[in-house]
Amino acid sequence: MKLPDHDATDRSTHPDPTVPPAGHHGVSAADRAGQHDTEHRIMLPRYTAGPLRQVARRLLMALLVMVATVLIVYSDSAGYHDNSDGEVDFLDAVYYSTVTLSTTGYGDIVPYSDSARLSNVLLVTPLRVLFLIILVGTTLEVLTERTREQWRLTRWRSALREHTVVIGFGTKGRSAVQTLTATGLANERVVVVDPNPKVVESATAHGYAGVVGDATRSDVLLRAEIQKARQIIIATQRDDTAVLVTLTARQLNRGAKIVAAVREEENAPLLRQSGADAVITSASAAGRLLGLSVLSPSAGTVMEDLIQQGSGLDLVERPVVKSEVGRGVRDTDDLVVSVLRGHRLIGYDDPEASPLKTTDRLITIVRARPNGSVE
Repeated sequence: MKLPDHDATDRSTHPDPTVPPAGHHGVSAADRAGQHDTEHRIMLPRYTAGPLRQVARRLLMALLVMVATVLIVYSDSAGYHDNSDGEVDFLDAVYYSTVTLSTTGYGDIVPYSDSARLSNVLLVTPLRVLFLIILVGTTLEVLTERTREQWRLTRWRSALREHTVVIGFGTKGRSAVQTLTATGLANERVVVVDPNPKVVESATAHGYAGVVGDATRSDVLLRAEIQKARQIIIATQRDDTAVLVTLTARQLNRGAKIVAAVREEENAPLLRQSGADAVITSASAAGRLLGLSVLSPSAGTVMEDLIQQGSGLDLVERPVVKSEVGRGVRDTDDLVVSVLRGHRLIGYDDPEASPLKTTDRLITIVRARPNGSVE
């Protein structure tokens, strides 16, 4: 099998040159040790406020508790006794509130009236507990983060099925996901697998779940719940990696639809033999579009519009509706390009395409609506 030149590969999948591509085995022991902490990690989308905002919010809450305590003490200052001068002014109230909330107090200012002692029991003491909870909130959050994350992963695994696994989140992988989401696929039904943690973080920022790891390993794919996936998109950096990933994915999931991308057209048959249902030759496809645009810029524009879902004209596959059964291809409301009958693709001008059958599927060109749906 011919291997692509490293300079000609899609480097957007691995922007950090120190991180090897998936399936690359010529890695030093030091590099493997450095990647040990991030290997096999599942990253779910986060919808939380930034750390500075969280700290500012907690400081504001602590300040409000402090102000409330000062007002309670100062409003009943006559019920408190200061060992230094016997009176409690506003500054003494602030001092007493500060040491009371942060410690148990020093005993230099004490409540001696019944009302002051009652307010300490019913108000100041709960505020002291609340103040301490706010101060140690960050520590408590760190202690509970692992448990909360494990609970999220367990719930995510139990709910995830019939999803889409995208292996490689470079230019090809991102474009594939954008096309699927434009046709109605929910972000939470997409799982991205890539060896680069920064790439996976970028995927989670868009609302997709991510797994950091080498997709040629079955344990990494199992973390993406690939055995329950409905469709698998393989958009790796190298053709040899795509072959290994396809073999592993097909072994783990016999029924999923696997679509793989390769750079060299001579490697496409090997991908099909490995278990891919469809193989897209990225370099040849781009070259054909370039050639078509040279011969006819308008035709090139139409082709680019067709492959860009959600705008202009869309190329879609749909079943034959009841009213179309028994009719000819040209009698349908949509512009039919081909008819899929079983595993055979029949052109619209083939006499065998008509009449349409109940089990047929139509490849049609339709006008996309502004909201991304099709007419």
